[in-house]
Amino acid sequence: MDIPLKNMDILFNPRSVAVIGASEKPTKLGFHVMKSLTEGGFPGRITPVNPTSKEIMGLKAVDSISDIPDEPDLAIVVLPSRMVPAVFEECISKGVRGIVLITAGFKEIGDPQGAVLHEQIAEIVNKAQIPVIGPNTFGMINLHADLNASFTPEFSLVQKGRIGLVSQSGGMCHLICFLAMRERIGFSKIVGIGNRLNVDFENMIEYLAEDQDTDVIALYLEGIDQPRLLYEMARNLRGRKPIVAYKTGIGRLGDQASRSHTGSIAGRQELYSGAFGQAGVIEVSSAGELLDTAKVFARFPMLEGSGIAILSSQAGPGIAAADRCQKSDLRIVPFTEQTQVRINEILPPLALRVNPVDMGPAWYDAEAVVGILKAVLRDKNVKGILLLMMFASANVDSIKSLSFLMEHDDPKKPLITCISAPPGIWDEHIQRYEAAGILVNYPTPEQAAEAMINLNRYRRLGLPITRG
Repeated sequence: MDIPLKNMDILFNPRSVAVIGASEKPTKLGFHVMKSLTEGGFPGRITPVNPTSKEIMGLKAVDSISDIPDEPDLAIVVLPSRMVPAVFEECISKGVRGIVLITAGFKEIGDPQGAVLHEQIAEIVNKAQIPVIGPNTFGMINLHADLNASFTPEFSLVQKGRIGLVSQSGGMCHLICFLAMRERIGFSKIVGIGNRLNVDFENMIEYLAEDQDTDVIALYLEGIDQPRLLYEMARNLRGRKPIVAYKTGIGRLGDQASRSHTGSIAGRQELYSGAFGQAGVIEVSSAGELLDTAKVFARFPMLEGSGIAILSSQAGPGIAAADRCQKSDLRIVPFTEQTQVRINEILPPLALRVNPVDMGPAWYDAEAVVGILKAVLRDKNVKGILLLMMFASANVDSIKSLSFLMEHDDPKKPLITCISAPPGIWDEHIQRYEAAGILVNYPTPEQAAEAMINLNRYRRLGLPITRG
């Protein structure tokens, strides 16, 4: 279904919201949707719709959406599936412009009647070109509009950022976003497209490609009905913004689970992988890698070349990162003579002074760390840097020394780090440096290396990273 982008924009930026099936009972999803909207700080009008209540969460309730004085832009429907056709007809009559259908019980249940009902409600909204998120979804969130149209109030705690996440699974979306909270990774939109009545992956890609709040598009897929539409949309928008995808359901049992969960066949993994490659989509193999890759794309332009440097304050983390990099197309390059001379001046002869550099003999000397990093930042052979620093009492001040990066005039190269310490020691500094955009930090050297590898994978596609 072709949904006009202006209609999609109203869906994600409504002036007013009606919750059909709102409730004061914590056992009802309608209660949690109301809590998400009210506690999330939505600035527009919220109208609970429930014929058995006069007031819900301090807001006047109405018997039906027809009783609302004005036209609500967005309706969130939390009612039994049998009631949805009549509710959709009423929404259209009232002038609703977008719907979030949290209700389950359509084609995914395996009952032929569910599929019939699915087609019936699709026909109703398609005539009016009303975009619908769902059915069988937790909802969607536009963090930049303070709109939490989901049954999980905690999504409002996710930081505002530049990543648009579209997930076919509510559980995976929750997992990824809860990980993001711990890692302080920000999102623009969080969308559980569920069983895709008329808003599918290709619609979301098209919309997010135009969205001024989104720089990176992250997808979690299980099974889709028309994969060619996704492929064609991604290919047509190739190079507009990075798209990162995690596809599951590759085995027989996963395929069966996908049919049960989404009503769609997962399909052969090799076909998806081939299509992703042709369309310029970076495919990843885990939820963690999806988040890590989106994070680095949201901060850095792609590498200008495959040559990198690894600087480690202890040998082990550097070896682990080097192992990962050497299995990819990244090159741990020799330094220029000027850089090598400077490093030789700083480190004693017994140290490993060529790339990868073991800064161990100077790990407690903040000035030495800064001197090495400055020299490598200026090295024309080096296009990206992995900096790995593990805390020990003697190097507690090393993190402070990196503040020179806030003003330095050296070439802006991707600086990907694993700077690790017990909670509360370096956290404030890392947060400040990440907020300033001078580095991207990861919990392990392997994750840092994989982020650099995926930057290089995108470089090899020859695609730019567009900033909103």
